Amino acid sequence: MSDNIFEGFDSEGHRDIDNITHVSGMFKTWFIDYASYVILERAVPAIDDGLKPVQRRILHSMWELEDGRYNKVANLIGNTMKYHPHGDASIGDALVSIGQKDLLIDCQGNWGNILTGDSAAAPRYIEARLSKLGLDILFNPKTTDWGLSYDGRNKEPMNLPVKFPLLLAQGVEGIAVGLACKILPHNFNELIDASIQILKGKKATIYPDFQTAGIADCSEYKDGLRGGKIKIRARIKELNPKTLVITEIPFGTTTSSLIDSILAANDKGKIKVKKVEDNTSENVEILIHLQPGISPDKTIDALYAFSNCEMSISPNACVIDTDRPRFIGVSEILKISTAKTLHLLKRELEIEQKELEEKWHFASLEKIFIKEEMYIDFKKYSNKETLYQYLYDVFKPHKRKLLRDINDEDLQRLTQIPMIRITRFDSMKAEDHMKDLDAKIAEVKHHLAHLVDYAVEYFKTLKKKYGPGRERKTETKQLETIVATQVVMANEKLYMNRAEGFIGTSLKKDEFICDCSDIDDIIAFTKEGKMKVFKVADKVFVGKDILHVAIFRKNDERTTYNMIYRDGPKGITFMKRFNITGVTRDKVYELSKGTPGSTVYWFTVNPNGESEKVIVHLRQVAGLRKLEIAVDFAEMEIKARTAVGNIVTKYTVNKVTLKEKGVSTLEGEDYWFDDKIHRLNKEERGTYLGKFSGEDKIMTITSKGVYRLYTYDVLNHFDEDIILIEKFYSNITLTCIYFDGVSKSYFTKRFEPELTTAKTLLVTEHEQSRIELITAQVNPIVEVKFAKEKGVEIPEETLKMVEFSPVVNMKAKGKKLSSYKIKEISLKEPEEIKAARKFLKNNDDEKSGLSPVELHRRAMEKLNKKSAKDFFDGDGQITFDF
Repeated sequence: MSDNIFEGFDSEGHRDIDNITHVSGMFKTWFIDYASYVILERAVPAIDDGLKPVQRRILHSMWELEDGRYNKVANLIGNTMKYHPHGDASIGDALVSIGQKDLLIDCQGNWGNILTGDSAAAPRYIEARLSKLGLDILFNPKTTDWGLSYDGRNKEPMNLPVKFPLLLAQGVEGIAVGLACKILPHNFNELIDASIQILKGKKATIYPDFQTAGIADCSEYKDGLRGGKIKIRARIKELNPKTLVITEIPFGTTTSSLIDSILAANDKGKIKVKKVEDNTSENVEILIHLQPGISPDKTIDALYAFSNCEMSISPNACVIDTDRPRFIGVSEILKISTAKTLHLLKRELEIEQKELEEKWHFASLEKIFIKEEMYIDFKKYSNKETLYQYLYDVFKPHKRKLLRDINDEDLQRLTQIPMIRITRFDSMKAEDHMKDLDAKIAEVKHHLAHLVDYAVEYFKTLKKKYGPGRERKTETKQLETIVATQVVMANEKLYMNRAEGFIGTSLKKDEFICDCSDIDDIIAFTKEGKMKVFKVADKVFVGKDILHVAIFRKNDERTTYNMIYRDGPKGITFMKRFNITGVTRDKVYELSKGTPGSTVYWFTVNPNGESEKVIVHLRQVAGLRKLEIAVDFAEMEIKARTAVGNIVTKYTVNKVTLKEKGVSTLEGEDYWFDDKIHRLNKEERGTYLGKFSGEDKIMTITSKGVYRLYTYDVLNHFDEDIILIEKFYSNITLTCIYFDGVSKSYFTKRFEPELTTAKTLLVTEHEQSRIELITAQVNPIVEVKFAKEKGVEIPEETLKMVEFSPVVNMKAKGKKLSSYKIKEISLKEPEEIKAARKFLKNNDDEKSGLSPVELHRRAMEKLNKKSAKDFFDGDGQITFDF
């Protein structure tokens, strides 16, 4: 803007219309300038070194002051202000952010805590210096492009010569004008491995890794581009039935914000928590004390659904490339970074080669100069020009021995050699020195000729030197989708005014229906044969004479509704059985034919498809002899909600009464175990466990020897180290071989699993004790290989475990497997299993991924047309007679 206050006026003081600059014009120009400045100079990192300008200036300033000792952060901030045109606060915040990432800066003092969110101490109290990694990968003045600082007083690097994918290791987040950038941090070692893969011409895939650890689902990462997302969870474990513990938190949260979100969910009634304790120091430890009677598994899922224990992060990889913002994926960023590293290594080698050749050139000159005693005639020449001409002439015969032509600078250095050095010149040492230079030059040339191999070794050296202690912290795995309505705690009470047809949470003087949550859907049926599904609310009208109200479960194919109704005031009476799986909320559905005046005589809700028997009582009319009709709902098929149904009678019905309660007409439900997410499902993912109903249980055994029974609730959380999961049968026999950490020996035992609700340890209580092998095979055969003893080969043994190991109590120690040192234990697949698998394959069995027990059970049913109860023989063993 001009400093001339008379701008826009003519010589007589009148406004000059032609020279007026309109505000809209100023806005267009200034806004574009401002937006460009923020994008290029503040918010978005450069692709060349992965740094924002403030980060680059901080690191350059630290390198300027580097002497191996710590510097006060206040001093570093002050020195950086020579290069950065903004305030000290922005420099201090950026410096602390770099330090907390634990890559480039060694920190001393209170630098805050990324876990708790505590801020760093004041700059005058904390100190920093460049880390060894930072010094190795960031700086080289010989390969750095320099420019002037903002005030022209100092030189600063345009980009640092970074020889590492620093941008992907640190991650970055920035908001500019009309543009945002979010690149997530990745693992140090994995980036090096990926760079090596790229150098070898192979494809590399990388996923984020966070300092706060946690569990991440990267299935929709989309290479870090806009539109991708990562689902990340806290690691929550069951400490005991009344307490949960959080040991890792999602990226972008702190223990304080996480606890606040848990308490907020508790206040809203989404979860039921008695108390939350934060014991975090070096590691995260948040204890969540549950209220009595609350399921830990359900609470874990509710924490993921209603608090910040589960977060969704949307990356948006954007970088500055040749003064323009560019949206590219992390794979492309890694390729560019690797190519940049390769180029920098080449430049460094070329510079080193040139320097070595210069040293060799001068050493050769010096040797010839002294050996030929060219210095003796110096006194004959009175000026520099004649002396140099003399030296040029005497060096002509030796020109072929040199790498390049001699210049004045070479002669200047020769004439300044001290006489004492000339008199003490050792030609043997000079020869050795030149041979050493020859070897170094040859090595550099070899590296240049095999540049990719050299770069691979460079990355391997980095990993060996700095990789230990930087292993992946975040576990990557597929995470299941949690349905909020399945895990939400009941935080409302539902009431009904049956006569007037109102349902809601505010009708506290009327009939209580059930506990529910504020996100539940409610289904209601009326005597007129109408149905409606609606959201929980204070008061909703559904129709007079309400028959049934319940929480609606979408896609529920087991709950069956049995109904007898009259079509219209004097119409035919029908009966029907139907399911309700999906509906439109707040829409009124007709369950009858829709004729006005229709009436429902009988209506029952059957969670497992029960089918009762009823008596239909008819009104007495002339000529009607039979006044009662027996109706068995089991004889009728379950059809769609819109079906009219079967005719019961054309006569007028007086009433319907129950004759006999029904039993379920449905089979048990099929369940699978998905070992990727360690959850049960009904969608045929993973290992098929079998059909479950009633009090059936699932048996699991972990590698540490923990035996536990679970219900078949899909909300169950299973241990991560499960090595056996089967449907529980009390009369099968398990064969187990385990390593005893106390005696350092292998033991075996065969036992029948017990029906117990408590966790049971099958091995000794020692940290090194572990299950080596466990199987539900009836006649397991084990091959044991032994290590050499005093150079003597021990022949391997084949053991029939039924004969070798007797059946004992499952808590018993068992029998020692061998007195020799065991090298390998393997289980042979019996012919029965092969036959069962082949049989099912030939008979096109529809189930895939069968567990061993289920494999045999299904084969027996198909082959012998037996039911599950005939699965065992008289001795309680599974029969396999093929």
